[in-house]
Amino acid sequence: MKYVPIEALEPGQYLGRTIFSSNGAVLLSEGVQLTVYMINTLNRIGVTFVYIKDEHYDDVDIPEVVSEETKRAVIRQMGEVFETVRSGKEFNTKNVSVTIDSLLEDILKNKDVLVHLSDIRSKENADYIHAMNVCMMSAVVGMNMSFTPTQMKELAIGALLHDIGKVGAAASDDADGDMRRHHTWRGFETLKLKREYSLLIAHVAFQHHEHVDGTGLPRGLGGDAIHVYAKIVAVANTYDNLVSSMDEKGRRIMPHEACERMMAMAGRQLDKDVLVEFLKTVSVYPTGASVRLTNKEVGVVVGQHRGLPSRPVVRVVKQDDNQLEVKEFDLAKHPTLFIEAVLM
Repeated sequence: MKYVPIEALEPGQYLGRTIFSSNGAVLLSEGVQLTVYMINTLNRIGVTFVYIKDEHYDDVDIPEVVSEETKRAVIRQMGEVFETVRSGKEFNTKNVSVTIDSLLEDILKNKDVLVHLSDIRSKENADYIHAMNVCMMSAVVGMNMSFTPTQMKELAIGALLHDIGKVGAAASDDADGDMRRHHTWRGFETLKLKREYSLLIAHVAFQHHEHVDGTGLPRGLGGDAIHVYAKIVAVANTYDNLVSSMDEKGRRIMPHEACERMMAMAGRQLDKDVLVEFLKTVSVYPTGASVRLTNKEVGVVVGQHRGLPSRPVVRVVKQDDNQLEVKEFDLAKHPTLFIEAVLM
């Protein structure tokens, strides 16, 4: 499979990964042959990148930290929670807990897999994908930090619901200066009433926009005054927001660029120790991405190394005079060879 921008899609190509709607239903199934209408529809609903099948990379497997089935359940659950809160009703905490149990089970089963945010976003499912990604990444960091099962579950629930204060709020609420209308405060007020939940879960929603240097919101907390759960969610939230946004030139921010920006935030906005653990877990150059190496050869990332996310395996395929030449460069074994650019 190859990971390509929507602008590069051509009719006749085959979709490499299923695209889901906001309720977890399938919009387009893996393996479907793309038509002009399908490509235009993907563009219209806000999809920016997709996986396509490629005969030169059919053997490339993209292992996932969380299974497709579990992801569908999480997306569906978040849709139900947001809709319930939007209607002024109480969401089912037991259902959320069961969904989190499945997600944590997958994460523990796949603890050697790098986090790779491969789910295809649309305008419709973006909020739910974001909640799921932040939850998944936070839980992986918690596992790396040797959290207990209870801590893992508290962290995961808090991460999944970190933006619940945005539901039903006006976009202007965060900017009007009244901190009690800020989504972090609203989220805290919603979650602190859930007797089934530890108060620490509510504090994740409350503190995930605080900065370690004391310049964050809503209370300007700093250092140890911010709970470690909130510090972890702040890192995961920042990363997911970056990779789903555009840079100053209108280009999608790539994972390696997001990591570089976050390293510049260490000790100011983000906790250094948490960021170090996070950077060990995320796939800096996603499998399927096209890259140019410093030797000027162009290839596709086909493998990863746990603990060395910036040194993946790159396959270069060349075809000259009907001769097919395939080479692989394991950057972990080539210390003088680097990725020069990610091609979009």
